[in-house]
Amino acid sequence: MLNAGSLREFLDHQMPAALGMLRQMVGLNSFTLNRDGVNRLGRFTAECFAPMGFTAEFVPSANPAFGEHLVLTRQGRSAKSIALISHLDTVFPPEEEARNHFHWSVEGDRIFGPGTQDIKGGTVMMWLVLCALRAHAPGVFEDITWKLILNSSEEMFSPDFGDLCRQRFDRDTLAALVFEAEGRLGEEHLMVVARKGRAAWRVTVTGRGAHAGGKHSQGANAAVQLGQILPRIAALTDYSRDLTFNVGTIHGGTVLNRVPHEAVAEGELRAFTPEVYERGKAALLALAGPGEIRSPVDGFRCEVKVEILTETRPWPRNPATDRLYEFWQQAGVELSYPVNLQERGGLSDGNLIWDAVPTLDGLGPWGDNDHCSERSADGTKLPEFVEVSSFVPKAAINVAAILKLVANHPDGHVV
Repeated sequence: MLNAGSLREFLDHQMPAALGMLRQMVGLNSFTLNRDGVNRLGRFTAECFAPMGFTAEFVPSANPAFGEHLVLTRQGRSAKSIALISHLDTVFPPEEEARNHFHWSVEGDRIFGPGTQDIKGGTVMMWLVLCALRAHAPGVFEDITWKLILNSSEEMFSPDFGDLCRQRFDRDTLAALVFEAEGRLGEEHLMVVARKGRAAWRVTVTGRGAHAGGKHSQGANAAVQLGQILPRIAALTDYSRDLTFNVGTIHGGTVLNRVPHEAVAEGELRAFTPEVYERGKAALLALAGPGEIRSPVDGFRCEVKVEILTETRPWPRNPATDRLYEFWQQAGVELSYPVNLQERGGLSDGNLIWDAVPTLDGLGPWGDNDHCSERSADGTKLPEFVEVSSFVPKAAINVAAILKLVANHPDGHVV
């Protein structure tokens, strides 16, 4: 029987070391395109887990501009395994960190800094959980093969990471646990059981250029045609189905005295379920074809091209994830820690792996303002932070839930 008081006391004693680890991680810029910085963080992370018996494998990314993925493995006495998922990269270039004086800063219960919440705090949470399991459930710790898999490029498009994870999973992998930050709703701590899928799209309109003064009527204005298409795209948003379209960027024309021959817009669509996602994508693609804007002289029409640039599949609600969530909810009840669930609109590595093994997300600490580095004098803008007080209770709930997961699947198979 897990002694909750003893567990919390142990975790409290580990916090100075955990925060020291986090401070060093935050001090290493790991912007996705800072390949050397990502690799430095990977090596440091491997050093942090080595004393617990983890061996490191550095796997080159499919994109040579990105750093290496990190796989840390500790072989157990049984075939059963659990995967813990995090990522190494952040969204902040070194220049942005310097410009906004965005670095490790402690203010009361909050620690500000790049990656404190997304997701270096989550990696430290993994360390805390494993330390606690080794001390308070040594039999489970030794039995399970632990696979820590960290993406080098989660903040950008990295479909190869999903393939890497699937190569490390097997029939005895009980779960993949993703250590993105938890959600909050009042006093409730929210685990993530579903995420929207995302398609990045581009609309290109080709028209016909002409002198804007002398031969205006010969032109077919691509910018005007694009201006008619974009409201139609925006109108595809359907909040009742959690389907959203966002127009992100618009470019058109070259100089003022020329009828634009080309205009381009890019954006994204998101949806939770595969069915809604596919219907939304089909509606977008159906906008391609001849446009309405034409030259008054000879009827030359603008042409609309619609293409999908990248896709990340939806992670819909599913029985395997819901079953995992039940262990966290039960542990929360036992530890007087109110746990609930949420479906989150942002992407994570969970989108890439949920259908390979049962997957649960939101196992990291609580923080806010991820992807933000600015601070205003009046406090209306604050940068990313993590709350120190969220680590110990969340680590305790993770430990208790993992023990329930293992106990309920003694044969190594998730039902």
